[in-house]
Amino acid sequence: MSENIRIALAGNPNAGKTTLFNALTGSNQFVGNWPGVTVEKKEGKLKKHDGVVVTDLPGIYSLSPYTLEEVVARNYLVGERPDVILNIVDATNLERNLYLTTQLVELGIPVVIALNMMDLVKKSGDKINTEELSRQLGCKIVEISALKGTGVMEAAEEAIKAAGEIKTVPQHTFSGPVEHAIAHIEEAVVHSLPDEQQRWYAIKVFERDDKVLESLKLDKASLEHIETDIKSAEKELDDDAESIITNERYVYIAGILKSSYKKHDSGILSQSDKIDRIVTNRWLGLPIFAVIMFFVYWLSMVGIGASATDWANDGLFGDGWHLFGIGSSAYEEAAEEYGDTPAILEALEAGEKTYVTVDDETLETSDPIEITDEVAAEAKSMAEKYGEEGPDPASYGVWVPGIPVLVGNLLEKLGTSEWLSGLILDGIVAGVGAVLGFVPQMLVLFLLLAFLEACGYMARIAFVLDRIFRKFGLSGKSFIPMLVGTGCGVPGIMASRTIENERDRRMTIMTTTFIPCGAKVPFIAMISGAIFGGSAWVSTSAYFIGMAAIIISGIMLKKTKMFSGNPAPFVMELPSYHLPTVGNVLRSMWERGWSFIKKAGSIILLSTIVVWFTSFFGWTEEGFGMLAEDQLDSSILAKIGSCIAWIFAPLGWGNWQAAVASITGLVAKENIVGTMGILYGSGELTAYQALAQAFTTVTGFSFLVFNLLCAPCFAAIGAIKREMNNAKWTWFAICYQCGFAYLISLIVTQFGNLFAGNVNVVGLVFAIASVCVIFYMLFFKKYSEATKLTANVVK
Repeated sequence: MSENIRIALAGNPNAGKTTLFNALTGSNQFVGNWPGVTVEKKEGKLKKHDGVVVTDLPGIYSLSPYTLEEVVARNYLVGERPDVILNIVDATNLERNLYLTTQLVELGIPVVIALNMMDLVKKSGDKINTEELSRQLGCKIVEISALKGTGVMEAAEEAIKAAGEIKTVPQHTFSGPVEHAIAHIEEAVVHSLPDEQQRWYAIKVFERDDKVLESLKLDKASLEHIETDIKSAEKELDDDAESIITNERYVYIAGILKSSYKKHDSGILSQSDKIDRIVTNRWLGLPIFAVIMFFVYWLSMVGIGASATDWANDGLFGDGWHLFGIGSSAYEEAAEEYGDTPAILEALEAGEKTYVTVDDETLETSDPIEITDEVAAEAKSMAEKYGEEGPDPASYGVWVPGIPVLVGNLLEKLGTSEWLSGLILDGIVAGVGAVLGFVPQMLVLFLLLAFLEACGYMARIAFVLDRIFRKFGLSGKSFIPMLVGTGCGVPGIMASRTIENERDRRMTIMTTTFIPCGAKVPFIAMISGAIFGGSAWVSTSAYFIGMAAIIISGIMLKKTKMFSGNPAPFVMELPSYHLPTVGNVLRSMWERGWSFIKKAGSIILLSTIVVWFTSFFGWTEEGFGMLAEDQLDSSILAKIGSCIAWIFAPLGWGNWQAAVASITGLVAKENIVGTMGILYGSGELTAYQALAQAFTTVTGFSFLVFNLLCAPCFAAIGAIKREMNNAKWTWFAICYQCGFAYLISLIVTQFGNLFAGNVNVVGLVFAIASVCVIFYMLFFKKYSEATKLTANVVK
């Protein structure tokens, strides 16, 4: 058994590093942060080797200090010096991946290469001579398929063996002028370092690496001495030092591949290339993406997800359900036979000769229907057969009571006081249940997004959107945080570190949370189901509204002094298309879903308790005390909400319930659903029915838009503060998000009401003015010195 061995897992993004890490460590993983930064640090114990720790370094392309990930990885390798580096290399893209390898072997640390995706290489007919490749690189190579799990433990065992051997010695040399300069640097300034580290430091000094020069603390005389050799090499090779090293590395790699890699049918397009010709096409790429995302949201919100959520809301967190559907059909037949009996009996009791029916979802009433003697007799017969309450679903098949029924029965047996029963049933169960009821839809969405990411499609979308984003002053790198942000806004904001340009990075931080995160999915589903009949168009539009908000913001912000300038270049590997393993997709889905469920059991639980207490306690004529369901307008929460409701009146939903829900959404976006469940679900109508009455389609969509685009939850705001590292920039970001959301929501409300024939002149004037300002910023405004005033606000 090996003890106290540290294996560093290094490789390019999309090379399969995370898949390999999961395969090597399984559930023995622990997550923290790297010292001094908030980049996630993943470590795990190697299976069946308790003393071997595997550290998963951030995915990087090189050890040059351009991004925070590269700095973190390099600091760990150079400063911590693990016992061995397990370098995962994408065998389908050797040239690009081996660039990092040539740098790793110079660190003086044993290196073992895990040549990943060899199954795809063999399938394509390509041939890699791993023995020759190993000889030329000077390190052991193990063929693996991280996706299928083949060869992964063999690679780990080789890494353990290499940890106790001599350090890997680089086999390649640079051209004469470069080697001469490097030798001189080794002799002059890095000779005091350990022998195995001298070459790497000398190369970095030759490249004028700021962080290395700073760490060496060289005096002015030494710098001037070595600068002569560097300039001499630059003059002779007619290029700058960093470019010289880069070019010569690729020349060296090309020479290696010439003798060790043979491509089968090199003139024929691969299957991935054929697919890319369609999905990354200049004209077809975006429409295909739109169709795919519509299909994803349709499956999540309407198809598979809707039926599962209906079961969760109506069954698990409702009255109950028939186990395995046993008895459902018999109950439905009885309910259909019972029909309009309650409405007929009510009309007869009132002495009326007609009755009307009410749609359970839309609450729309039908035209009056005549009550004939035959109809009256049939209604009385049904009442005798099923009782005035109608058929009881528990009388058919195998009936499983819902959580509220079970909890209610338990509280009744225990003789619990009225206020405690209300807190548990109307507060905790109703509030948390309203949120958890949407978990099935979320899991379906996370499953489909995980599949798109794992199969390689989302990497293509970053490429497609780069062409669009670049026209508006944004980099395709901004899409990566957006993609990560679909799960949670916090890691999405943190993912902005891959953007080198500080202005682009800040702008990405400000706009990333416009994309609907997992916490907003229940809210989107609630509005879509209650007000729009579960329309998939509403759910899908939320995603594209977020993207449009990012593009519009990018155009406008780029025309200010704070953010002006060319976007950062975007370089990204496009992995070959492949079917992901079921385990990896399910793991990704569960990690996102479990994070949401844990939040529901902590933050949302506490929030619903606070919302319930402030909703059901207040002042009446009899004094302060617990309120009845028809007295909520006198509650503490109603008083607070009434003080801020006027702010949202121009948006069409200036009632205290909606205002309060928007504010509680700042704690956690799921709270909007929990708050709505308590405030709208406590009367005779269900929460869905009450929402349908409280909002029109216009004001409902306006409410949706505002809460999609306004400031994110407190956790994400905290991430913004950490990434901005400046209080003024943080407040500027929050104010911009809220202001932008307010304007767009105002435009939706006022123009929607205009088309519906419900005009508010003052509101419409403000909406038109807002549109004019946005159009001016988008199409007519040019950067000028006048924007210095705006820049000084957050300077």
